[in-house]
Amino acid sequence: MKPLLLALLLAPAAFLAGDLPAADAVKPVKVADVPGYCEGIVFDRAGAGYVSDTQHGAIYKVTIADGKTSLWASTPAPNGHKVLADGTHLVCAKGAVLHLDAAGKKLKDAANECDGKPLRSPNDLSIDPKGGFYFTDPGGSDAKNPIGTVHYVDAQGKTHLVAGGLAFPNGVVLRPDGKSLIVGESEFNRVLVFEVLAPGKLGARKIFATLPAKKGDQINNAPDGMTLDEDGNLFVAHYGMHTVQVLSPDGKLLRSYPGGNLTISNVAFAGPNMDQLFITGALADEKTSKGALWRLDLKGVRGLKLLR
Repeated sequence: MKPLLLALLLAPAAFLAGDLPAADAVKPVKVADVPGYCEGIVFDRAGAGYVSDTQHGAIYKVTIADGKTSLWASTPAPNGHKVLADGTHLVCAKGAVLHLDAAGKKLKDAANECDGKPLRSPNDLSIDPKGGFYFTDPGGSDAKNPIGTVHYVDAQGKTHLVAGGLAFPNGVVLRPDGKSLIVGESEFNRVLVFEVLAPGKLGARKIFATLPAKKGDQINNAPDGMTLDEDGNLFVAHYGMHTVQVLSPDGKLLRSYPGGNLTISNVAFAGPNMDQLFITGALADEKTSKGALWRLDLKGVRGLKLLR
C-alpha cells in the first residue's frame, strides 16, 4: 500500500512536468551580443527578434539564424516590448508606453498618464485579445515603498489603474482564457495572480508562487519577464540567479534551467516548432556588463503564441 500511495501522491507533479526536459539536459546557447543590459525579447511574424538595450537607449533587430544585430529604433531606456497583429510595436520606456510602426518610427504614445498623473517607468506589458493591454509601472517602488502599479489601456486608448501597492511589479502575463493576470513582484521574490473580473477590472491579489532564494554567486532573486507554454506552465526570468524558473499552472516549481545571463530580464518562445526559449539580460551586473541574447532548446515543449 505504501508504494502505491506514494505513486499516487507523486503522479500529479510528474504529469505536469512530463514533457519538460531535465534541467541537466539543457544548455544555453549564445545567439547574439548586445552592447549593454538588454530587455524585451519579442518576435514579429517573419521571425525577426527585437531586444531593448536599456542602458544605451537602443532597440536592436536580431536575425536569429546568424545573430546579426542592426539598430531598429532609439529611445530612452526601452524595456518590455510586444508586437501587435498590425505589425506595429508597443515598447515600455521612461514615462510612457511607446507605439512604434514596423520600421521603428514613433507614433502617438499608447499611454503616458493615468488619471492626470504622468507614468513613472513602465516596465513590461501583456496584450489582451479583447483590444487592450496591461502594463506594470514599478517606478520608485521597493519593499519599503510599495507604490508600484498595474494599468490597463482599453481599446479606446484610455489608461486605467487596476492594481497598486506593489513592491516593484515587473513581468506580466494574461492567461489565454483571459480569466487571470500574473504579475511578478520583484522586491518580494514572488509571483502574484489576480482574477480578471472583466477587461481592466481585477479581483484581489493572491500569491501564486514564492521563488527560490539566491545562493552562491547569485546576486539577486527578483522575478522579471515571463511567458507561457501551451500546457500553461509559466517560464520566469529570475534576475540575478542565472536561472529561468518553470512553474506549473498551479504555481509549483517544476524546473530551474540555466539562463546564460546572470541578470536575466525576459524570455520569449520562438523557432519553427515554438520550442526554443530566448533569454535577454546581462552577463553580470546590468549597469557595467555587456548584454546577450541566449537560447534554450526545449524539445517537447511548445510555447504559447502571443502575437495577436
